[in-house]
Amino acid sequence: MFDTMTLTKIVGGFCGAFLLFLLGSWTAQIVYGAYGYHEHEEQAYSIAVEGGEDEPEEEAVPFEEIFASADPAAGERVYGRCRACHMLEDGANGTGPHLYGVVNRDIGAVDGFSYSGALSEVAEVWTPENLDGFLENPRGWAPGTSMGFAGLARPQERADLIAYLETIGGS
Repeated sequence: MFDTMTLTKIVGGFCGAFLLFLLGSWTAQIVYGAYGYHEHEEQAYSIAVEGGEDEPEEEAVPFEEIFASADPAAGERVYGRCRACHMLEDGANGTGPHLYGVVNRDIGAVDGFSYSGALSEVAEVWTPENLDGFLENPRGWAPGTSMGFAGLARPQERADLIAYLETIGGS
């Protein structure tokens, strides 16, 4: 079945394929400038960007002020993003725990839901401030959390959502 010539052809085929791969890699490095081939060259054209380092940063409005003017009706619309994983009915867990009475509820207190454990290491109670931090960046606020949501960037949306959740189940 196998003679020396067949084995030689197979080994030669693998060596040839490997050489082609190395040649392609070397060509790509030259063509696309990978590995710093152009790091010492001056940029040919620079695009002016508005709002450089000279402008002072806007001072952030404290969450308490934003939360004081929060609109629960607007928060109900924001809740639409949460609806895929969280239910509002008491005891009705989805992919995530139910949000009935979540404001000022102990973290990890929903019976029948298996938490990742990262949340209880950060805080003990879902205060509006803790919810704000978590909703802004869940994985940044509680590293290791199993919540896959990217977060809500706008503080007003977070405040509106928390105000809406405060009306669900009371606190």
